[in-house]
Amino acid sequence: MTLVEAIVVKRLGLTPYVPTWHAMREFTRARSDSTPDELWLLEHAPVYTIGQGGKALVAEAIRVDRGGDVTYHGPGQIVLYTLVDLARRGLKVKTFVCMLEQAVIDLLGGRAERMPGAPGVYVDGAKIAALGIRVVRGRAYHGVALNVHMDLSPFARIDPCGYPGLRVTQMKDLGFSLSPRIVGEQLVERVVERLDA
Repeated sequence: MTLVEAIVVKRLGLTPYVPTWHAMREFTRARSDSTPDELWLLEHAPVYTIGQGGKALVAEAIRVDRGGDVTYHGPGQIVLYTLVDLARRGLKVKTFVCMLEQAVIDLLGGRAERMPGAPGVYVDGAKIAALGIRVVRGRAYHGVALNVHMDLSPFARIDPCGYPGLRVTQMKDLGFSLSPRIVGEQLVERVVERLDA
């Protein structure tokens, strides 16, 4: 296995947001040309976060360094942080974002789609997966959050991803009965396949 193919997968369970964010940032700043890429699979305790360009209406939202606007994370939502050296893999940012979206679309099947100008994955106009990354010196972190089987009511307090009235959905409401743990493993498989392609 060459270094470009090497991907370390860490399964972190339910973790608080801020220490995980700081750990991602420090990993990215400290990594060298020989550091293997990592995927961190986890769920977060309930938290609102807002990206660099966002305008939060929720006082307790944590402003972070990813792209995108405001979103909510909570148990039952799978988060996959993608700590990937894009430059080493020869990936442009747009290509990487499309690759992550496609991994979710592959997992969900024919009902899932992209929406022009609105990163993430949608089913019948409702957002099921949010996506936001940060790239420093050609190296990405943050990633994708997929709603599996969670309490969606906290999304009602925000304009998800900055879009007023945007509906959100989850796999459970679409007839999927898989647990978040199994969905997470399936998402990891699809992302690894696309990174190794």
